[in-house]
Amino acid sequence: MPSEQPIGSPRYPPVPHALTSAFVRDQLALRARSVNTQPERRTGEFVLYWMQSTQRFADNWALRFATREANRLGLPLIIHQGLDPTYEHASDRIHSFILHNARELAQRAERGGLRYQFVLRRRRNDDRRAVDRVAARAALVVTDDFPTAGIAERTQRFAARCACRVVAVESHAIVPAALFVKEEWAARTLRPKVMANLLHALEPVADALPREDASEALWRSLEVDRLDLSGDLAGEIARCEIDHSVPPVPLKSGRRAALARLRKFCDDALPRYDERRSDPADPDGSSRLSPYLHFGQVSAAEVARAAIAAVGRPGAERFLDELVTWRELALNFALRNLNFRSLAALPDWVHRTMAAHAQDAREVVYTREQLERAETHHPLWNAAQRELVATGSIHNVMRMYWGKSVLTWTATYDDALQHLIHLNDKWALDGRDPSSYGGIQWCFGKFDRPWGERPVWGTIRSMSLERAYKKFDALSYQRRWNGEESGL
Repeated sequence: MPSEQPIGSPRYPPVPHALTSAFVRDQLALRARSVNTQPERRTGEFVLYWMQSTQRFADNWALRFATREANRLGLPLIIHQGLDPTYEHASDRIHSFILHNARELAQRAERGGLRYQFVLRRRRNDDRRAVDRVAARAALVVTDDFPTAGIAERTQRFAARCACRVVAVESHAIVPAALFVKEEWAARTLRPKVMANLLHALEPVADALPREDASEALWRSLEVDRLDLSGDLAGEIARCEIDHSVPPVPLKSGRRAALARLRKFCDDALPRYDERRSDPADPDGSSRLSPYLHFGQVSAAEVARAAIAAVGRPGAERFLDELVTWRELALNFALRNLNFRSLAALPDWVHRTMAAHAQDAREVVYTREQLERAETHHPLWNAAQRELVATGSIHNVMRMYWGKSVLTWTATYDDALQHLIHLNDKWALDGRDPSSYGGIQWCFGKFDRPWGERPVWGTIRSMSLERAYKKFDALSYQRRWNGEESGL
């Protein structure tokens, strides 16, 4: 199927692997897993790809698997995506980002010869089984393997009631996550393993269309209420039973916007990434691709290829470490530790130091509502929270200060963790993501080591908002997001 190359000729083999190659078979063997024990339905009329977390056609391992299976069985492929109001923190912000990407997908599908449909469930008591009805006619169902945002649980429930084989395929990581069967404890333990496999995993694949097309009669016979994605999406969102107090953000959704941002980053910021990445006052110094990566609108492999093509691997090493090592460390954490949203996920040394300092006097204790409204005593923290509410994101450096500060401003460590998860999952476009949970847990000592002992912090690494003013132009950042609010 047609794809858009974000950067000129990448430094990779000129002939990408075909869907029939040994490379693709090996990758899929690592990425695909059966979710139930049902056989393929012999009377199935098509293969169904249920798109959940990987919301793209290009560089999508689940779609590749579904296409291979459809070709093997001599059947057409149907791509189904749905959205309902029951996911955690369902809001105008998240709905809008998904729906505008879906509009672009529908346009690409029409141009590229794919059968793609989108079903919007507006109210909680509306039809809950659209995907079940389509699956009832499928030979097998392929979907995305993703550990957060409720997708793993939704897939398991669906597979338990589905009468045909269900296969989940992981497309989030560059290096297949299945290679790392145990929980990795730090970036230093994963880095050599993932980097040793990086260039092999980055080898490109030529995506292909299914050989059999679904007939018009079959397409019209599917019992679903397809959303007309060319219509008034804002009006559709307004009719949904979701949180309308969390509005959409100006950031454009979709693959075109992601590739435009990627090109700009590679051309302008990446050559001086080491200098620019740590300054929150420089809005274009970091990639700002995390919303697109979270919703799967662009693949991490595509981003890595573009970075290497732009400045070479040595020039891109710092960026690749964040994109690959830390992102895939977070995925490994969410896959291998079921407690990724609780303090139980933290190492023993953190539990010992928290127990020793649980009764330490706090400088101040804020409620979740005060934090959400940016009503703290510190203008720099308030600026970060306001950036999150306004844009759906916080600069990576300020996100660390934002998270670390809340640890000392709540009555208990568990309160701090749950407040941060709530704020991030509700307001951030990259919330409910393995990287979000990994980053928040890092604030509490995950992936880290003990440091010098201090009140409340114990031996958890501390970060002072006051010291931020000496490390970067924190005052400009603060003024940008707080209006006329002055510095310390």
